[in-house]
Amino acid sequence: MKPFLFCSAAMAAMALQPISAIAQEERISGGNDLGITAPADAFPEEPGSDYFLANYTQYVAYLNLLEKQSDRIKLVNIGKTAEGRDQWMAIVSSPENLARLDEYRDIARRLAKADDLDADEAKALAAKGKAVVWIDAGLHATETVTTQSQIHVLYRLLSQNDPETLRELDDVIMLFPQDNPDGLELVADWYMRKAKPEEREFGSLPRLYQKYVGHDNNRDSFMSQMPETENANRVMFREWFPQIIFNQHQTGPAGMVVFVPPFRDPFNYNYNPLVMTTLSEVGSTMHSRLVSEDKPGSGMRSVAPYSTWHNGMFRSIAYFHNAVGLLTEIIGGPTPERIPLVPETQLARNDEPMPIAPQEWHLKDSLEYQWFLNRAVLDYASRNRERLLLNIYKMGATNIAKGAKDSWTITPKDVDALEAAAGDAPPPPEDGINPWRARDRVASSLYSELQKPENRDPRGYIIPSGQADMPTVTAFINALIKNGVDVEQATNAFSVEGKNYPAGSYVVKTGQAYRPHVLDMFEPQDHPHDVEYPGGPPKAPYDITGYTLAFQMGIGFDRILEGFDGPFTAVADLVEPPAGKIAGTASAGWLVPHTTNNSFILTNRLQKAGVPVSWVMQPVEAAGREFQAGAIWVPASSKAQAIMAASTAELGVDAFGVSAAPAAETLSLKRPRIGLIDKYGGNMPSGWTRWLLEQYEFPFSVVYPQELDKGNLNNKYDVLIFADGTVPGDEDSLYRAPREGEQPDPKDIPAQYRGWLGEITQSKTVPAIAQFTQSGGTLITVGSANRLAELVGAPVEAALYKQDGNQRKMLDRREFFIPGSLVTARVDNTQPLAFGMPQQVDLFFANSQSFKAKGNGATPVSWFDNATPLHSGWALGQDKLKDTVAVFDTNLGAGKIFMMGPEVTQRAQPYATFKFLFNGMLYGPATAKK
Repeated sequence: MKPFLFCSAAMAAMALQPISAIAQEERISGGNDLGITAPADAFPEEPGSDYFLANYTQYVAYLNLLEKQSDRIKLVNIGKTAEGRDQWMAIVSSPENLARLDEYRDIARRLAKADDLDADEAKALAAKGKAVVWIDAGLHATETVTTQSQIHVLYRLLSQNDPETLRELDDVIMLFPQDNPDGLELVADWYMRKAKPEEREFGSLPRLYQKYVGHDNNRDSFMSQMPETENANRVMFREWFPQIIFNQHQTGPAGMVVFVPPFRDPFNYNYNPLVMTTLSEVGSTMHSRLVSEDKPGSGMRSVAPYSTWHNGMFRSIAYFHNAVGLLTEIIGGPTPERIPLVPETQLARNDEPMPIAPQEWHLKDSLEYQWFLNRAVLDYASRNRERLLLNIYKMGATNIAKGAKDSWTITPKDVDALEAAAGDAPPPPEDGINPWRARDRVASSLYSELQKPENRDPRGYIIPSGQADMPTVTAFINALIKNGVDVEQATNAFSVEGKNYPAGSYVVKTGQAYRPHVLDMFEPQDHPHDVEYPGGPPKAPYDITGYTLAFQMGIGFDRILEGFDGPFTAVADLVEPPAGKIAGTASAGWLVPHTTNNSFILTNRLQKAGVPVSWVMQPVEAAGREFQAGAIWVPASSKAQAIMAASTAELGVDAFGVSAAPAAETLSLKRPRIGLIDKYGGNMPSGWTRWLLEQYEFPFSVVYPQELDKGNLNNKYDVLIFADGTVPGDEDSLYRAPREGEQPDPKDIPAQYRGWLGEITQSKTVPAIAQFTQSGGTLITVGSANRLAELVGAPVEAALYKQDGNQRKMLDRREFFIPGSLVTARVDNTQPLAFGMPQQVDLFFANSQSFKAKGNGATPVSWFDNATPLHSGWALGQDKLKDTVAVFDTNLGAGKIFMMGPEVTQRAQPYATFKFLFNGMLYGPATAKK
């Protein structure tokens, strides 16, 4: 039957129908009186239809058509994606607002930054300005509801003339970006590749739906390394400053349709509480809108694990920028499914106000929910336009004021200290108020325990120039700038609190609107002790608990507790590292310190050109300075001269010319042939590692299990890297099992991907890897992949377990639980695997394994030397790490196995531990016995 067109009045009426009525219609959107092409007339099939997905190419074509037809939309290209596509954002508002976008953007900026306004000026601007709302789609590309629904949301906003739509267009500037264009194109094309609709699926997708990191594109926000994240953060925190950031996902809780905020605890103590109270308002408005439209099945708080702790996600980074961050998780997809009967979801309660009956569910049903969720957010923003604008100013102004005076951030450790100070002292008199609570009260005078002078928040941070790895310092500064943080740089040398600092040092003051984000990047996280019930096991956090970026990147900085100033100038935009210098006359060659991560780029460029490169194995004095063990030695030649001249300045790497070769022992490096292990469907840690290898210009190939199983690996590779999650877990659960999806039948996928199928097995793969290593190959295992190192015979075993008869068992969570935190370890930087590193480093530890030697041939490189290594995050039983080894250098036959229990390349954030991997790729092949 040919779908019929609705008039605009019928369209509005349809929007109010219950789901059963909508399901009877073949169309989601009808005609209109404004000449706007409906989605059904612009795509091969209407987006939202069963067994159909529109791809990004089709979506962009529709956007361009809409822009030609409507004066309510303006398209903006916000940058390139990882695969080189243009990332488009639709700005929707009234024609009058679109004509004055620069003015309204400036108002939003001034109110959000709050640094050049008083309260009266802010109130006047809020009255004049427009609310700005970000509503995105497609971040996780297999969550197809969001991408298909955005098409209809845009159409309805451009084609409807009802009073609510017109009011929202007048009061709100709406930003509609596509977060992951590459993923949308890949997933939609993959789904549509089969001619028979009932055979379509995207569960067998061959690779990650973001080129490098897949699902982790929603964990990159504070680091902002993927291009799509950088584009989004620039719009949100440097250009448009939305007061509401709505990040849409799926899938919903079992037996329900959609999760909508508010969220469960824990509450991150760094951000302004007005963010959370406003978030609860908006979330309640969304639930109420669904209920009023007869859309049952929404839930909040306890129905899902989502909290507001971690700073790395699109919606959660909003909190640290004084914006309301919304997350919805909805069911649905192009393939029809059923809402199952889950008994506990059938009883109405505060967190599930309107249960839904089990039923068949279609994508267009989810799209109707999405419309009303979007509608609720826009209606809230419209009705609260002035208050949203004024509140973001108030939060920014409050943060600025806090940074200019003594202030304290109360953390769980502070509360523990207060309780300890109270001790067994009797409670204060009941004073007639809530006498039954008297046992829980302590003397008010003990409040001073929470405001000890030494525990004040810093007024700012000084990052001295001249650090051993200034390019990494620059990367840290740029991560802050990408997130809208105000950074200053010293134009001259200066002194603060009796300490001298050189010109070029960076200054980050906490007296700024984005103070919560600043504190979160410099201060240790102190995650609450969150348990399932009193005395029970710890409740798994949503994502990680400790991630302080300054710690992960090994940045040297000083916390300044008093107000300070100096010859500082604002840093206007992203910065380049200080240019490297070549000092002295290189009649014999050059020595390059090993301390800079970028020295590996220089090494790789030299080796690619055939220039010999060596490491000096002991500390040496030359060129008027001392070099730590591992200094890079480059003999003089015309080819070397050209590369040194071109690369040192660009990379921020200093080189020192010498008139004689070093007298100490040197290790001659070879250009390694590197194999990075991946698997069908893609592995995110492997993807992050691939991105790192590309950034640092290492030569490598991606290797899949079928190739490993063929053996003779030494003919093609010198190094094999197994990232976390690339090796199946063990039956004792001492090594985390990766998330495994079912692999497709080879005949169901294109021939080009069939060689990617397969799994690492104990029967075939392990012997091939053992032979590779014993014959001189280098095996690098990270995180859970260290199970492979044990299987091939490394003289090392797991240390974190309990013995149950003849069987090793994982420790109970009550005994040991470190869910993604930073722990401090000792480092022997005289060992080649740790050349260039300091003697102490923060490691990212996510319920990882630590190790102990088993026989000869294992050299500890990094280990835990005390019972309290936690530096940022949450840890139970951390004392069990004491005297265990985090990183081992082991021998096996003629080869090497480098075991790295913690994830030393975790999401490409811990720059301070990259050298473990980088050194291993060069050191192992250089020492292989022939």
